[in-house]
Amino acid sequence: MDGALETLRREFAGLRTGRASPALVEPVRVLAYGSEVPLNQVGTVAVPEPRMLTVQVWDRSLVNATVVAIRDCGLGLNPSADGQLVRVPIPQLTGERRIELSKAAHRYAEGTKVAVRGVRRDGMDQSRALEKKGTISQDEEKHWAEEIQKLTDSYIKRIDDALAEKDKEIKQV
Repeated sequence: MDGALETLRREFAGLRTGRASPALVEPVRVLAYGSEVPLNQVGTVAVPEPRMLTVQVWDRSLVNATVVAIRDCGLGLNPSADGQLVRVPIPQLTGERRIELSKAAHRYAEGTKVAVRGVRRDGMDQSRALEKKGTISQDEEKHWAEEIQKLTDSYIKRIDDALAEKDKEIKQV
């Protein structure tokens, strides 16, 4: 459950809120040498100004692939190449784009809830299996089921809180 929550935090970091951040391009994967690799393995990402990202690509032959990967990642960015440096201006968010980002945040949160519920299901299955083997009693199995449900509820609440915070951040004018 901790892993699912950490993944959600990384995904939320990738949702831009009008400010440049290296985390914004973390999910970008570049087609390099016949396979897709993370952007940070083909170049150095920097933030020279509040509304600009730069990627210093190490291999000149990967500059165009890097530009294409950033453009096609679905973040609404329009990078431009300048030698081995790729400049990525961060445009001002429009009302329509804010709604799209909010929907994306909700999708990420829902995916995380599904992952947490999957962990709950695995825990419940293990508890039932131990009860069937006779390792634990029915009362203990019910106790563990209640504990697993309480833990799941606390993680769902943390996900909802993180979503509310990110939604507020996205919708700030």
